[in-house]
Order: sequence, then C-alpha cells, then structure tokens
Amino acid sequence: MLARKTDEKEHVITNAASLQFAEDYLVEDVHLADARRRAEDVGVSPIGAGGGAALHFLASLLDAKGVVEIGTGTGVSGLWLLRGMSAEGVLTSVDLEAEHQRHARQVFTASEVASQRFRLIAGSALDVLPRLTDAAYDLVFIDGDKVEYGEYLEQALRLVRPGGVLVVDNALWHDRVADPAQRDPQTVAVREMLEQVNTDERLVPLLLPVGDGLLAAMRRR
Repeated sequence: MLARKTDEKEHVITNAASLQFAEDYLVEDVHLADARRRAEDVGVSPIGAGGGAALHFLASLLDAKGVVEIGTGTGVSGLWLLRGMSAEGVLTSVDLEAEHQRHARQVFTASEVASQRFRLIAGSALDVLPRLTDAAYDLVFIDGDKVEYGEYLEQALRLVRPGGVLVVDNALWHDRVADPAQRDPQTVAVREMLEQVNTDERLVPLLLPVGDGLLAAMRRR
C-alpha cells in the first residue's frame, strides 16, 4: 500500500461558483421547469436541481419499484424520482395540501407518466405512514415539516427494506445546522435527526452539501 504524503492538502470546495456549477450540472427539462413555476406560484420550496439529480441517481441505482415521498409539493422531486425508478415502479407521495398535489398530478401527466405509477395521498404524513407496509419500499424521501423529521425518520426506518435508502432534504437547513448558536425548533429537530442517523448501527449514512444539504443512508442488509 502506498503511503500518503504528509504534506498533501485536502481539497475542499468553498467557492460559490463551483457549488453552483455542480448544482446546474444537469439541466432540467420543460416539465421540471413547469413544476418549479407552479411551486413558486403556491409558495413552496422544492428540492434543487442537484438534489433532484441525486434522487434520480439513487432511484436508478436501486431500480426502485416502490418509493415513499413525504412532501409532494408540485411534483419536482416526484418527477425526478419517477424518471429514475423501474418502469413498473410506483411512487406513493403524501402531502397536507391537496391543491399542491393537483399541480403535481398535472405535471406528471404532462410528462407522460402513467397514472398507475403514482399514488398521491392528501393528509398528515404521521397519520398516513403507519398504514404503509413494513420493509416494502426501496427508497423513502423526506421533505416535510422539519419539526417532525425525527418522527418521519422512525417511520422511514420501518418502511425501507434492507439494502434500501432513505434520503432527507434540507439536512443543512439554511446553514443553521452547523451553527451551534442556532436553537430554533426546526434547526434543533434537523440536527437531532442527523445525530440519530449517524449513531444508528443499522444505517450507512452520507451527508452531501448539495442544495440545502442532502442526507442519504442505506439500511444495512
């Protein structure tokens, strides 16, 4: 084994231009652009293009047939996921706002996603998730109420199969998580969720500085 040079420096990306270049590396098409316009109209903040590309990659890698999404929004993350999933894969997406899901349905339909490939459930995720089948899903994506992230995580751990992956958006929460002085409820909840994932021996975690932070964790087989 080659010894590592003691004077070798770690290369850390701190340049905003480099981070933006990575975020824009894959160009979104007209359907994703439409979903983003709708999100702006209704006042929701969807996952960025870099995070969406990561979801697409993970869903493709897993050849995902079953995915649960907490936070439908207007369909940005859902469309990225659906395009990466198996051709027979089904996305189950939960959101409190039926009006947001109406937009998502229109986006999926315009993008020629078959209606049997997505199930949109309007309601509280903490009411809906307990009714879903244990260990039946390849991927669970969390992008809901930050204060409830810990409870979402508990449900995700039950739902995802061994070898499956859970993904959490806003894992850096507007640069607040890294600042110990920030103690608002949302930041504390996200920070505690990150610690829980990091110390859970059932999981293999990875925290990516993509967008507002993207946490991925594989459930060990």
